[in-house]
Order: sequence, then structure tokens, then C-alpha cells
Amino acid sequence: MEALTRGLIAVNTENGVFLSWRLLGTDPEETAFNIYRNGLKINSRPIASSTNFLDENGSLESVYCVGTVLCGKECERSKEAPVWEKPFLDIPLKKPAGGVTPDGVSYTYSANDASIGDLDGDGEYEIVLKWDPSNSKDNAHDGYTGEVFIDAYKLDGTFLWRINLGKNIRAGAHYTQFMVYDLDGDGKAEIAMKTADGTIDGTGRVIGDKAADYRYETGRILTGPEYLSVFHGETGRVLATVDYEPPRGRLEDWGDGYGNRMDRFLAGIAYLDGERPSLVMARGYYTRTVLVAYNFRDGGLAKLWTFDSNNPGYAGYAGQGNHSLSVADVDGDGKDEIIYGAMAVDHDGTGLYTTGLGHGDAMHLSDLDPDRPGLEVFQVHEDPGLPYGLSFRDAGTGEVLWGVPGDTDVGRGMAAHIDPRYKGALVWAIDPPGNRGNSYGLYTNKGEKISDAAPASANFAIWWDGDLLRELLDHDWKEPDGVPKIDKWDYHNGRLINLLTAKECLSNNWTKGTPVLQANIFGDWREDVIFRTANSGALRVYTTTELTEHRFYTLMHDPVYRLGIAWQNVAYNQPPHPGFYLGTGMKKPPRPNIYTVSI
Repeated sequence: MEALTRGLIAVNTENGVFLSWRLLGTDPEETAFNIYRNGLKINSRPIASSTNFLDENGSLESVYCVGTVLCGKECERSKEAPVWEKPFLDIPLKKPAGGVTPDGVSYTYSANDASIGDLDGDGEYEIVLKWDPSNSKDNAHDGYTGEVFIDAYKLDGTFLWRINLGKNIRAGAHYTQFMVYDLDGDGKAEIAMKTADGTIDGTGRVIGDKAADYRYETGRILTGPEYLSVFHGETGRVLATVDYEPPRGRLEDWGDGYGNRMDRFLAGIAYLDGERPSLVMARGYYTRTVLVAYNFRDGGLAKLWTFDSNNPGYAGYAGQGNHSLSVADVDGDGKDEIIYGAMAVDHDGTGLYTTGLGHGDAMHLSDLDPDRPGLEVFQVHEDPGLPYGLSFRDAGTGEVLWGVPGDTDVGRGMAAHIDPRYKGALVWAIDPPGNRGNSYGLYTNKGEKISDAAPASANFAIWWDGDLLRELLDHDWKEPDGVPKIDKWDYHNGRLINLLTAKECLSNNWTKGTPVLQANIFGDWREDVIFRTANSGALRVYTTTELTEHRFYTLMHDPVYRLGIAWQNVAYNQPPHPGFYLGTGMKKPPRPNIYTVSI
């Protein structure tokens, strides 16, 4: 995994300067810290019980660093951090110019999904951002779209490169799934995604035939070569390109004859051998389902295996996929599996299990029930003709532990520890406004219904304030791409209490209301969140300034959480979860079984 710096941030508040820094997954348990303001130590004794601090005497002009203390001796000091004036960081963007489609329709661009990785090996994250044209399409709809751009930025706003995917990649949530991860172990992240004739890399090099145009009059792209490419993180230069597998084949094999279900793509990163990351690219989930795994080593892509629901013995795996996936070692063999909706694929590309419960829009994998061994999956489902609209299962075996019938396509589902009276996650599902706005009730992880009402927020969950409960991240439902907000569930009175409203920002992906990215980007174990400003002139990174007495290693060194950040941008974005229970009554988190490259 990544070798990270301390990620120290200093933020101005009404009461002084709030400081937050990382405890690394590789740090010894006895690691403590000293804090320096303008070169002078300000703590009387090393800080060993937390990784945040309020300097009541700090100011906007102060500059801070932290020193690592082991066995009473200071070992190293972090990079200096200036003070943020506000509890957010604005990263200026280079917004692409709009354009006009072949049928004369104008379009503009807005910042959309993003991922992070250490592109240059300095121990700090960079941002890889997808630009979405205003005429992007769901696969169900005809129409031309603008071209898709992928940018890279440093956190100080330095623009690194732009990849233009070209006219032969259609824009929409299901088409471009981009993986940002150090695939070859050189300490610098690469970017992998589907490309086509006319894709232009970050150095201006064209992949394939620059003049080719495979767009139909409907705007769909149903013929022409499809590629999988890996790009250099620092420059955007293409490093390797192979044919995309699985190929289209017959459109009807994917569930229709016009290219809707054929062009449903997913992707993820998985440690299939338990030691080094592999790339998993997928196609289809409503009917035929195919996953292909690759290693990127020594500058080339090598295919490891193909899983295909059309193969003998795998018919029961057809139609089980979601608009997202998750990755974790669910069977305890030290190697990752791919949780592909209501089914799972083992590390070697064989089927692990299928539940037969069918497709759904939302899924959560973690130690949702800490009283049981292993991990669990909570999922909502679309087909009211199948047994459950909400299901809770053992992630390793697929055993359905309990479920609730649904009489419609259950649109949203959430699993989060929001009430200290109940150990582990509570789970709930709602239909968003504009559908029916129904609540299916609030359940414990044992399946006990504790309320007919549930939080009217079932989008993202985020650790934001200082306690061990998780808060809820959503947007104002009055408008598509509404104003983002973070709320806390008042479990005594059954209502949401607002903690943050990002008034100058907008959410992404229409009614999905997702952030650009949610991740533990800076500081201690709490999460940060990125939104786009209303005019997409900048990305705004919000961070908490609440003190916490709890001390955990950075979530980015938890394998399940880190891989969740990699797949978060895939199709219908879902929030990341760690591979251990974090909440009231928790045990000490297990030391992550990781090693990092040196920086």
C-alpha cells in the first residue's frame, strides 16, 4: 500500500488552530507526537492518546509540524503546514470549454467523480477528476454526448495533465470507471480505464485511429475497437493498451438489442494473491456477467482470469450484479474476493456463491454485526418478485441471515452505526422523493425492526464529529445536483440535525446526490469530503475541526477501506467502509496486514 506522510493540517477556528495528523498503519503502538509552532514545541509531554490538538494560541500566521516520538526520542518531523483560513481547501480547476454535438446541441462541463492516489511518490495524494458534459446520458437513453476528460491535480491546484477519451467513449455514469492505484509497486499510482480509437493521452499521443467515428445517429457507440489502457500517473502518458475484454459480442446476450445493458461497466482493485494489487474490469450485470482480472507488471498488462456467467455451472450468477461492487477478503484466506452485488467471485476467478436475490442499486460491506465472525453485506434489491427487497447476508458464504420483502424497486439503502444503544450497524432503506418517498423502517443488524421511521438520508455515511457514531452525507432533495449537507441522527427524537451545509457547492449525479469523493484524505481517522463549487471553478475539500479522544490509524491503511476509495467512482457511487467494526463497544482495530514502499 501507499507510504504516506503525516498528512498534517492546521485549520483556523473560533477557539484557536485545530491540528490533525495521521497515525500510520505501520507505526508502532507506542508512537507519540510533539507539536511545533513556528519551530517551537508547544506540548509539555508527547501526545500519545490522540492525533489531533487545539492550539488556543495559534493564529493564521502560524506554521506547524509534528515530530514522531518513540522510546522517549524524537525520530522525525513532518513537513510544515500553514493554517487554513476556513475549514475547507479550494483546489482551482481548469474547466474544459463546452461544445456542440453533431445534431447541433450545445453542452458545457461540470466536475464529476474523482479518485485519489499518490501520482508522484511524495507521500501526498493527488486528485484524478472526471469532467462530465451536461448532455451525459444514462444507457437507457439515446443521444449524443460531449467527450469525457480526465484531469490530474495536486492538492495545491497545480494542473498535471488531461486525458481526452475522445468521441468514441460515450459520457455517462456507467461508461467510464477509472481506477487510480499503484498497480506495479513502484510507489506511484497509475490510472486504468476503458479507451477507444481517438483517445488522447496526457502528452498528446493518440490511441488507435484518430479519425475514426463510430457514433450512430442515436449517439450510441455499438461498433469499433474497445481498449483497456494504463496511464502514467505523473504525466498521463499511456503505458499499455490491450483489447478490452469482454468484447461486445451479440448485443442481445447482455439483455436487450439496443446497447443499454451491454454498456454497463464496473471496475475495482483487488489483492488477488494477497500481496500485490490486480485490476478487475467487468461488463454486464442485468443478465450476462463477465469479470476479467489483470496484472500490470514491468510496463505490460497480463490477463489472469475471466469469470463468465455464460460458462457451464455459472448460470445462477447471471443477473446478480449491482451498479457497483466491493472488494474484501471475505473467506479468510488472505486473498481478496469481488462482491458483485448478490454474488461473489473468488480470488482465482471461480464463483464463490450466488444468492439469486438479483440486482440492486446499493450495497454495503463491512463488519456490520460485530457479534458474528467475519464480514456482512447489506443490500437492497430491485425485483419485487424475488424474496427480499432488503437482505443481510454473510459476506463469505452468501448465507442470507435475514431479509425484508419489497413491493417495488427499493432505491436506496444504508448501513451505519448511528445509535450507541445498538452495537454495530443499523440498516434502513428508502425510496427517494420523486419515486415514492417510502421508508421501509429501521432495523438492527440482527433483523429486529426498531422503528417504522428511518433517517430520510440513505446516501453516504461519514465519520465527521468526535464520537464513534457515523454521520450521514446527502444533499438537498429539492433540486437535482442539490446543495450537499452532513447530518447527525438524533436517535432520541428520531430526526436529523444538520452539522454542515456546503452552501456554495453542488452534489453530483442528479438524484444520486453523491460527493466528488469521500475519503480519509488528511489528518486523523475522520473522513474528508470533496464537493464541486457551483460553477465547477474549484473542488472544495471540507475537513472536520472537532476534537476527538479516539485514536486509530488512518483509514487509508485499512485494505477494505482503501480499495473502497478506488471503486467509489464506479457507476452509482457508494460510501467506503473499513474491514473492521468502528463504533460504540468496538474492539481495538486489528493492525493492518500491509507493507508500504519507502518514500
